[in-house]
Parts: sequence; C-alpha cells; structure tokens
Amino acid sequence: MKYVNAHNVLPEELILMIQKHYQAGYLYIPGKKDHTPGQQTDYKIELSKRNQYIYLKHLEGRTNGQLRNIFHLSESSIRRIIFKERTKHQKMKTTIEEILPLWELENEQLIQIYSSAWELNHSYVIKMYDDRKQLERNIQISTILSACNIPVAEIVPVKTGEKYAAHNNVYFLVSKKLPGSNITEIKNPAMSYKMGRAIAQLHKAFIECEKEIEFWDNSLLQEMKGWVRKNLANHAWQIIEKEDYDKTVELLENIYDCLPKQLIHRDVHFGNFLFCEGELSGYIDFDLSQKNIRIFDICYFLTGLLAEETDNAFTQNEWIESFRSAVAGYESIIRLSAEEKRAFPCVMKCIEILCAAYFIGLKDKKHAYDAYHVFRFIQSCENDITGI
Repeated sequence: MKYVNAHNVLPEELILMIQKHYQAGYLYIPGKKDHTPGQQTDYKIELSKRNQYIYLKHLEGRTNGQLRNIFHLSESSIRRIIFKERTKHQKMKTTIEEILPLWELENEQLIQIYSSAWELNHSYVIKMYDDRKQLERNIQISTILSACNIPVAEIVPVKTGEKYAAHNNVYFLVSKKLPGSNITEIKNPAMSYKMGRAIAQLHKAFIECEKEIEFWDNSLLQEMKGWVRKNLANHAWQIIEKEDYDKTVELLENIYDCLPKQLIHRDVHFGNFLFCEGELSGYIDFDLSQKNIRIFDICYFLTGLLAEETDNAFTQNEWIESFRSAVAGYESIIRLSAEEKRAFPCVMKCIEILCAAYFIGLKDKKHAYDAYHVFRFIQSCENDITGI
C-alpha cells in the first residue's frame, strides 16, 4: 500500500480535527464500500457555499483572524479561499474597467465591496444588475427619497445623459459613495437605538414612494403558507419541526389582519444602513423593497444580529437590551400598536422559519441550521420580548 501525504488529499480543517486525536504517524483509513455519488456532490456544494460566504464576509470587512475563529480554519486556508473567490470575480472586474469611459471615469483603484458592487477610487460605487426593471425602480426610489431629504447615494449619469449603462445584457449604475461604513460593534445598544430611529425615518419617507410607484404587495402570511411550507414539507421537516411551523403560522394568521402594512426596506442590516462617526449617513440597496407588515424591518434587523457569525455571540440579556433599544428608537418617531408589540416574537420566528426554508431549498444545510438555532433562541426569549 502506498502512503499519501494527508496535506495532498484532505482539507486543512479536517487535518486539524484529526490531529486532535492522532499526530505524527501512519493512519490507515479503510475504503468506503458503499459509495454514494450524491454525498460527494452535496459535500462539494456545501464547501462551495461556505467559501462564497467567507468571501462575502471578507468583503464586509472581517479580518482573516476573525474569519479563522468563526469558521475554525487556519489563516492560510482563509487566505487561499479568498484568493480563489476573488479570481472568480476577475472577469466582471475586467468588464467594468472596459466600460468606465462611459462615465468619463478613470480606474485608479477598483475594489470589490460586495458580490455585485465595486468601489472606484474611494469616491464612487458601481453596481451591476441583471434585472433592468428592478434597477429603474431603485432609481425612482432614490429620487423620491432624496426629495424627502433622506440621505441616499447620488446617481452619476453616463456622459450621454442616461442614468445607467447596458453591456451584454447586464446593467451598470454608478453613484457617489456615501460616507460611512459597516458597523462591526453590533452589541452596542446605542447603535441599535439609532437603527430603530433610522428604520422609522425611512418608513415615513416610504409613504411618499407608495404614492408614486407601484410596489409588490407581499404577504408574510401567504409566504409562510405557500413556498415556505412547501420547501419544508418537501424536505420532510428535517430542520424545522412541523409542530413548530403549525403553531407559529396559526398565531400569525390570528393576528395578521391587525398589523399595519406599508412599503418596507426588507433587507435591514448595518451593511445597508451606513453610519459615519456614529451618525446615520445614508441608506442603500432597495432591491427587495416591498409592501408588507411594517414591523418586519425591525424584526429582520434584530434576528440578523443573532445570525451574525462572530466569535462573540450575544447572550440573552445582551440581545434583549439591543431589542429594547431598537424599539425605543423606532417609537421615538413612529408609535407601534399594542398588536405589533405582541406580534414581535411570532414575526421573528416566522422570519427564521422562512430563512430555514430558503436555505433548505438551496441545499445549504449550514445556514438552515443557523436559522433554526435563532428560532430556538427567540423561543427562549418570548416572555422578555412580549414584556417590552
């Protein structure tokens, strides 16, 4: 039998796990008799999704050391993954460099900051879209919000006057970069208070958008009873138990008609609400904006804090404090109804069930289980939440 160096055939994270039990010797691994091709494919899918997620977190500003602790990999593995993922995006970067003359902009420094967005010379952001109608709607939203004195990115037209450019069925929008950056101090209750105020300010301005633009009138309840249930049932209720789903949706159905609906952002987190020196500096990314229950945005932000992959997770008391702060911030501008306050735990559990169903559909079990753990966390906090 020929011996093979483990570094040539095994992922480094697996080697580190083995070394906890056995080091510096020959280890016999028997051949697998019942080889199932699907299992190997699933592993590759999971690995690919993990690597994409690591790269996204890198773009959001996480250090290699932080990523090492979160994903339990060595820093050399993190660097290798980031390099491979960056190489995949090189083709689009080359395309952007070719079309920059349309805006009479020179590429001195083009840095990817998100999967579909690049920063140019620390002064501009160029974002690509596959859906032209979505892009044009986002332009309309930005125009209306700007007229309401809401800080949004200023659009830079191409030199011929159009607000965006098309290239090979992909659409590109350039805007001036807003000051500020992603917040990493997510446990700071003062920032949660400011986020609550920022959400309420945006909700007030969104009323004006509803008067001029037709939006998708979505229903969280119909989503839960539709594709969410279908995805969970198709995967035999592997992660979210049917009993938990039934109880949560039944409660939502009982209170849904009492919850105020309006246009919401739908993707509220510190990456889309920018702060500069502790103060709100602007809103970005209205790709998912829709009509829905208005507390969805607050609930999404708060559950998102729990979903953040860090090596310093929230304790129950820390999160409840952030919860109170966000609600207080929102109510400093818009009062919440008693029905909305009672609905907080139900809506947050629905969001996590929805997220689990979404990731199950992508065969991304890791993030589906993450959503399940947040669901359980919310369950453990229900009495504290409804008492706010």
